[in-house]
Amino acid sequence: MLKGERKMAYKDLRAFISRLEESGELHRVKAEVDWNLELSHVAKINEQRQGPALLFENVKGYSTPVFTSALATTKRLAMALDLPSHYNLMEVAREWAQRVKRKIPPKPAQTAPCRENIDLGEKVNILKFPIPRYYEKDGGRYIGTTHCIISQSPETGWINIGTHRMQVLDQKSAGIWMIPGKHIQLHLKEYERLKKPMPVAVAIGVDPILFLVASAPFPPGECEYDFMGALRGEPVEVVKGETVDLPVPANAEVILEGEVDPFDLKDEGPYGEYSGYYQATFPKPYMKIKCVTYRNNPIHWGCTTGRPITDIHMLMALNRTAQLWADLEAVGIPGLKGVYCPPETGGYFTAIVSIKQLYPGHARQVGTAVLSCPSGTYSTKLVVVVDDDVDPSDLSQVWWAIGMRYQPNRGTEILTRGLSSHIDPSLLIGEKEYTSRLIIDATTPFEWPEEKRPVLITLTEEVVEKVKKRWGEYFPSQTF
Repeated sequence: MLKGERKMAYKDLRAFISRLEESGELHRVKAEVDWNLELSHVAKINEQRQGPALLFENVKGYSTPVFTSALATTKRLAMALDLPSHYNLMEVAREWAQRVKRKIPPKPAQTAPCRENIDLGEKVNILKFPIPRYYEKDGGRYIGTTHCIISQSPETGWINIGTHRMQVLDQKSAGIWMIPGKHIQLHLKEYERLKKPMPVAVAIGVDPILFLVASAPFPPGECEYDFMGALRGEPVEVVKGETVDLPVPANAEVILEGEVDPFDLKDEGPYGEYSGYYQATFPKPYMKIKCVTYRNNPIHWGCTTGRPITDIHMLMALNRTAQLWADLEAVGIPGLKGVYCPPETGGYFTAIVSIKQLYPGHARQVGTAVLSCPSGTYSTKLVVVVDDDVDPSDLSQVWWAIGMRYQPNRGTEILTRGLSSHIDPSLLIGEKEYTSRLIIDATTPFEWPEEKRPVLITLTEEVVEKVKKRWGEYFPSQTF
């Protein structure tokens, strides 16, 4: 059994909420809260204060709750994977990278709580759920912020599960923010060639591992259900959709079913994105919802996004750190000691890697490998490579390495025409197809002879051990 591997996964979102409550990591908000801005502002301020996950039990005009701030701390990210709560983000990511080496495919469910209620045709009304409006200049209410969109390639049968924001357009339709190159968009292009609408299902309110994986950068052609099973330690239970031939999580709170016409677009946005800026309105594909199934008293799970750091930044930092680590190991990068994609930059735009240098050019190899592997090729603008004595998750150490070991004329590489994110606010609207990229080699050059290297200040190990043993004498109220 791998270190930290769970014996039994969370059955559903409700099991995770119960675990949070047992651990003192959940607060039930019983006061009435308006879904229009007030709920999101309570959640956002709570996250800024490093507060608990929130379950809003009294949303104005609704009888069902909203769950937010679920993964806004490293402790709760560790809990989502059933790891020790003291693990830091890099330790959690390392465990992720180990688990995903053994894929576990989904299995048919014996029961389907997600079908306790079924709305078809004229009964469909997604506004029956307490969907928040998050920010003042948002184009509307966003039903899809922590969800899983399920689509399938008509050519190969490849099933993809992704997370792409979804704006409520009316009672029976929701816009989907599809960026060129994303896997769901690749599927839609196939349907465009066939001149057919694409069947789609959306699962809202799932086991947190399902959402963590759906929002992670797995390679094209891979089914995310297999990696969800790997991280859970057991298969995801799925059932066939009520009206679409797609496997959906049996224990989800809500399932939306319908289709996307590749030739029919509607304006979507603006939206307060994880960059901290609004993303402008654009014509985008949208889902025509033909069926909604849901549990009794369904829980809507949403997140505030917006300016860092919120739970969306924490989970993206985790899943991108973890998947980048796994990708670098898979391509055979030697000497790898640590990987970190900071939540401050949304997990997307920056990657920091520490290595034990083994040969000349090793640091450059790592920098270019980050930008070439599946999890690093999309939107990464800055790669920093540091020596193995620097903890990449400690930004003060990273800045020290940049200041003391980086020499611009030998340690800088700039690349152009990289795959960009349309959410990147450093790119002008209408000119977001490509991004430039910077590699900073903040290592001590491998080829420098030992006698010419600067001597690093270190603490004396024997004295360190002595101090640790006597710590309680120096500080009677503390233990080391």
